[in-house]
Amino acid sequence: MTPPSHPLSPSDLPLLDAYDFSAVPEDIEAMWMPFTPQRAYRKSPLMLTRADGMYVYGPDGRAALDASAGLYCVNAGHNPPRIGAAITAQMQQMQYVPTFNLGHPVGFMAARRLLDALPDHFSHVLFTNSGSEAVDTALKVARAYFKAIGQPSRKILIGRERSYHGVGFGGLSVSGTYYNRAQFGPYLADVDYLPHTHSLEHNRFVKGQPEWGAHLADNLERLVYIHGAENIAGVIVEPVTGSTGILPPPKGYLERLRALCDKHGILLIFDEVVTGFGRMGTLTASEHFGVMPDMMTMAKGLTNAAVPMGATLVSQKIHDAFMKGPEQFVELMHGYTYSGHPLACAALIGTLDTFIEEDILAHTKRMIPVFETAVHSMKDLPLVVDIRNCGMMAAVQLEEYSTEDPYFYQRTMYREGLDIGLYCRFTAYNMIITPPLVISEAQIGEVVDKLSQMIRRLAASHPPKPRTHSRAIGEGGA
Repeated sequence: MTPPSHPLSPSDLPLLDAYDFSAVPEDIEAMWMPFTPQRAYRKSPLMLTRADGMYVYGPDGRAALDASAGLYCVNAGHNPPRIGAAITAQMQQMQYVPTFNLGHPVGFMAARRLLDALPDHFSHVLFTNSGSEAVDTALKVARAYFKAIGQPSRKILIGRERSYHGVGFGGLSVSGTYYNRAQFGPYLADVDYLPHTHSLEHNRFVKGQPEWGAHLADNLERLVYIHGAENIAGVIVEPVTGSTGILPPPKGYLERLRALCDKHGILLIFDEVVTGFGRMGTLTASEHFGVMPDMMTMAKGLTNAAVPMGATLVSQKIHDAFMKGPEQFVELMHGYTYSGHPLACAALIGTLDTFIEEDILAHTKRMIPVFETAVHSMKDLPLVVDIRNCGMMAAVQLEEYSTEDPYFYQRTMYREGLDIGLYCRFTAYNMIITPPLVISEAQIGEVVDKLSQMIRRLAASHPPKPRTHSRAIGEGGA
């Protein structure tokens, strides 16, 4: 096969200071987009070409208020100057070196800064490049830890129904979202699941943590009875479930789960990829709920999404279990080409500095009750089935439009929102509201006003159609 010739000659290359990535290309066929219906998108593409503060902008220059913080991750707003300055400073110094048997200053700086910002419970951090990688790292460490302390039979990993832990085979194996898993099995063996905590019967329209449901943590005792504690390595849960519809933990649930893990010698892992970096008004949800896991995963807000990065944080006992044997041997055979990437580490430092300079956590705490009141004002709108919130996270669950097109309302609101100046994501039956933490009270009101307008308009123009068959329990995250 003859290799393709390069379409450009050197004379066609732009000047170094003349790169322009704002123009929308005519050819959008080559990129296979994540979690996107490719054929439908190519017929009617949506694009953003600029972002600043609380707003994103389309190719025509129209602004839309970002009610989703990108993908739960732009917590400090778009383009904070300190993050850009930190990345630029490191870029001018060095863009990359590997961290296999070789270090660079900003990596160690970033690790120390992150640990110093978190409770003393965590002693070391393994850097990754995404939440999916951070989860797979935590699962591998859990199994390796028990081998290191002489309990190799502990292999079973416990996830939870209606959970999302990324797209790696490890994360998918412990995730309880069948519609994400259906195409790719079989998955890891030795996995089981706790029940989810969502109940429309008991907790509909509850503000914050529901009173009902703490007893569901006791299902871990059932799994211990089935499998034997001596065979279970870890339990992984999201403190607040994000991608399947914002499910706050019932009061006492996480505390009970912690106590049961301690009782049976099981590692507790919190997936804080979504809740980490300010969503609860604290840097982590663990601090907000007062429950410390043995390991924690983070990503998304870690660098304000400026450069991809994830992190797996471990306690001292886990780290020290590996520090045995000849010191010249690798203690944990794991890592990634871009673990602790210099630009990502610089972005992490810039993000922490931005949180300090703008006092973002204090601002978030002030806005959380305002946010809660505002989102629950939509309770009596047509089509609204439930509203759930915790911290600066909320879901407005809408009715199913029809069995043939169940997510018509949500998909229409997503596209229509951009037309009227609102970027708000949906997942299955839920409109997800997770704005940048720098949002103002007036902007919270704007988000709710625009969502309310769209819901009323859709209810009037497209009333729900009768179901032609029963929907499977849990389908679509509802």
